[in-house]
Amino acid sequence: MSSSQLEGVHTGPREARSLGLVQLVSRRPEAITFVLLVAICTAVAVINPAFLQPSTLIDIGRASVVMGLFALGVFIILAAGGIDVSFTAIAAFTMYSLTLLVGKYFPGAPIVLVLVMAMAGGALLGVVNGLLVHHLRVPSLIVTIGTQYLFRGILLAFIGTVWIMSLPPQMGAFGRMPLLQLEASNGALITLPVYFLILPAAALVTWWMLNRTLMGRAIFAVGGNANVAARLGYNLRTVHIFLFAYAGALAGLAGIIHVCANRHANPFDLVGTEINVIAAVVLGGARITGGTGTVLGTVLGVLLVVVVNSVLVMVGIPSTWQRVVVGGFILLAAAFFVMCQRKG
Repeated sequence: MSSSQLEGVHTGPREARSLGLVQLVSRRPEAITFVLLVAICTAVAVINPAFLQPSTLIDIGRASVVMGLFALGVFIILAAGGIDVSFTAIAAFTMYSLTLLVGKYFPGAPIVLVLVMAMAGGALLGVVNGLLVHHLRVPSLIVTIGTQYLFRGILLAFIGTVWIMSLPPQMGAFGRMPLLQLEASNGALITLPVYFLILPAAALVTWWMLNRTLMGRAIFAVGGNANVAARLGYNLRTVHIFLFAYAGALAGLAGIIHVCANRHANPFDLVGTEINVIAAVVLGGARITGGTGTVLGTVLGVLLVVVVNSVLVMVGIPSTWQRVVVGGFILLAAAFFVMCQRKG
């Protein structure tokens, strides 16, 4: 009898199910995120059926857009073995500067041009991160902590600190443009804005880039082992610049959407949201060590964090417990992934 047959004899149904779960988590860690998301939604719907009302679901969709764009950028940097905490500073710098620029010099610019300019501005700031990470040869966390303070400092010292309450008309109109409108039972009009479509579009582009291009293979190769990737012929400088430029472009886009949705530009906005975004990416199955993760997992992680932040009050839990709950999820997910890795 062969060794494989002997293993089959000694592996009972319970052990087989355990090994199947380990293999599933190893191959598709986002499956755990999906199960957790479904379980939370089901529990909340049982406790408070109002959760299933269209207004709540549309609010979750709206709240997912900016965080989702941030998370996609953070994910590709994590996939390459780095970490970025400057994306909110890039978003704030871009959104405030661009709002001032458009309002003063290009009041009639079409919204598509404004969105492209936001992505270009964010990409330029991201290139600064990429060049510093590559040439200083220090961990990207240290570099992006420094550039976070640098970008915010330049914004507040040289550009402005006053809230812009009157947006250029095309930006305000874009924030109000409806994709779907429903009438609630109380007569209120519930609107899913058209800018919601930007998140699935960005997710599809990111998935295509990571799974169908040479750059995508290079990103995961660098995340697995940068030295080996360099010996295989990947240009680390190009990869670093592309990574941070791409994440910066998504951050710039998220920033201008944030302005249009909230109908004002505040240079102090988005401070402190970095932890929620990184938590969403980690809960989606990406590892800090790099080389793993999926776009689907990242989107599911974003939905999980947004749902937790949205529904705690609905089930009678104070909003001050949001960070406790999210932190607990991160620790449980990390422990589960490590346990499965050891069994595998």
